[in-house]
This record gives sequence, C-alpha cells and structure tokens, in this order.
Amino acid sequence: MPTRVLVVDDSAFFRRRVSEMLSADPRLEVVGTAVDGQDAIEKTASLRPDVITMDIEMPVMDGITAVRRIMAQQPRPILMFSSLTTDGAQATLDALEAGAVDYLPKRFEDISKDREEARRKLCDRVYALATRGHARPAPRPAAGTTPGSPRVATGAGRLRSTYPIGAAAATATPARPAPRPAFVPHRGNIKLVAIGTSTGGPVALQEVLTKLPGHFPFPLLLIQHMPGSFTPAFAQRLNQQCAVTVREAQDGDGLKPGLALLAPGGMQMILDSRGGRTVVRIIESDPRLTYKPSVDLTFGSVAKLYPGQALAVVLTGMGADGREGARLLKQGGSSVWAQDEASCVVYGMPAAVAEAGLADQILPLAEVGPALARL
Repeated sequence: MPTRVLVVDDSAFFRRRVSEMLSADPRLEVVGTAVDGQDAIEKTASLRPDVITMDIEMPVMDGITAVRRIMAQQPRPILMFSSLTTDGAQATLDALEAGAVDYLPKRFEDISKDREEARRKLCDRVYALATRGHARPAPRPAAGTTPGSPRVATGAGRLRSTYPIGAAAATATPARPAPRPAFVPHRGNIKLVAIGTSTGGPVALQEVLTKLPGHFPFPLLLIQHMPGSFTPAFAQRLNQQCAVTVREAQDGDGLKPGLALLAPGGMQMILDSRGGRTVVRIIESDPRLTYKPSVDLTFGSVAKLYPGQALAVVLTGMGADGREGARLLKQGGSSVWAQDEASCVVYGMPAAVAEAGLADQILPLAEVGPALARL
C-alpha cells in the first residue's frame, strides 16, 4: 500500500509541482492538497495522511502554527520546505521545535541541479519519514512504570532494549517493572566527545546538550547534516539554550572543555595537530563525499589524533554516515554510543553502527545527555 501524502502550500504552482514529483514514485500517493495551515489541519483530520509536506509562510495560518496544532491533535511526520536564508533557518528551526521532523530547500535546485536526482531525494525523504519516522507528542511515562525502568520498543517490528549490548534482552511483563540503576559510563581516558546526527538531529542535539553542565570536562565536536546558511543560526540557538558554550567552528579553533564546536554546513571539519596542539580545520569538501559535513570524516580524524581517548555518539539520521568513522574509533580503542530505535526520528545512522557491532551502548535519547553529564 503506497504512502499517503498531504501537500500543503499557498502556491498552486508549487502544490502542483510537488504533487507531480511525488506521484511519479509508485511508493507514494498524494491524497490531497491544502492551501494554508488551517486547511492543512482540516485535511489531516479527514484524509489521515501518512506524511505531510508543509510550507512555512502562508496566509490564514502559517506552517509553524499548523505543525504545532497537528502534532498536538493528530501527530504524524511533517516535512518542511524552507528557504536557505537566515530568516528561513530561524523559521525552520522553530518548525522543528514545534514538531516537524525534517526539512528540504524549497528551491529544488538547492537539493540538486539534476531535476531527476532532486525528485528522487524528495521521494526518498518522504518515504523514509513514513516508514521509519516517529511522529508523536512529548512522551509521558506509561502507567505502572517508573523513570529509569527498562523499556522495550517495537519500532519497525524489531525489539530494541535500552540495556548495553550483550546484556539480557528486556521482556514485557504485566507486572510493574523493577527500576534499574541509571547507566553510569566509565570515564576511562576520554579526552573528547564527538556527536554525529542527521534527520531529527536539531531537536536531538538540543535534548542532549541542554543536559550538560557548564563545567563539562571535555571538548565537544558536533556534526549535523545541515545547509551552510543554517548552521550559524543553529549554533546560536543552542548556545542560548545550553550551559555549555556552543558556536559554529572556525578554522584554527582550539579544543576546550565545555566548548561545543558545530561543523559548518557545506564544509568539512577535521582535527589537525599544529605546533604540538590540536586544532580544528575547516576545509572544502571533496565533491565525491555525499555529506557536507561528513560524520565519517570528522570521526576518522578524531580516531587518528585521539586513539583510545574519544567517545563518539551517533544520533538519529538517514543513511549510514558515521559507521566507518566509528569503526576507526573502535579499532583505536575508543568508545561508541548509539541512539536506540524507539527514540529516533529515522533509525538509519544509529542502526548502521549498531548492526555493524560497533556500539558499546544503545541508549534512548533522553538518557544520552545525563549519561554524558555523569562522565
């Protein structure tokens, strides 16, 4: 059965264009269109689509307000169309905080200069959100459970335990589950924390970083798949929300405890040794690399300069970026954590790491920040 899509935009031309692109994919079916946010809410209730594509600026009701109301009343994955401007970045981040799970540039030329490739990327993204996306309001503890108790998720039909790999699998029981002690990581020789993520990452990074104290004892490197026009606004927003300092990385930056450096979009961030100290280098991306920034590339440079002394964390995202970098880190003796399936927007990048046997811990998103704070 094809994925049912609702297309929301006040432009008749754009609605028609998106509908034609989606309808050309046999996996997808456009079940309706809406001309503004209020229309989107009503069509969502009557048509019950699997995925919604949503514009931001519309008359009657804007896309951000519509997202907030849809997620409160009838949650489902929402893909935003955004302009690649500073204002567009701020609005898109607002939409993600309201509950949207992903975004794409509204100018398809910014997705790819090849029309067919742009269509394929749009269709793949929509299909992935429907088949792997988790659209739901903020979770509340289920009746009869206590914080920190074992949880079993059935996302995508596979059971995922929140216990460390190798531990006995959690099993459902009608009785109240006994609380388990919070996971306490071993600090060991850790000198650096690197976090990689993609789809769902802006909200996931906010969830993790806001749990860290200002005196967090390690430097942090953040790699988020994001356009270059978005990363300055995203870093600024995180810095306002977090006790640690967050800013977009610049070439030549040094590493400091409690400083989180975000890789600039469209570029690559690696570590280098200069004059006996480690610095960040921001370089042009090799055109052969799919992701700009690339988690694999950053993780690989960390593995080279901090063998056995780094902790890598792979959060929600499509694809497998981060797997090969995690492999290099593990070969050098460093630790790798992965987000669990149940809490991912898209269980792609963490799945690639976990299924390759590279994850030392698989944790729900809500436990990643507190676990880092206990290092």
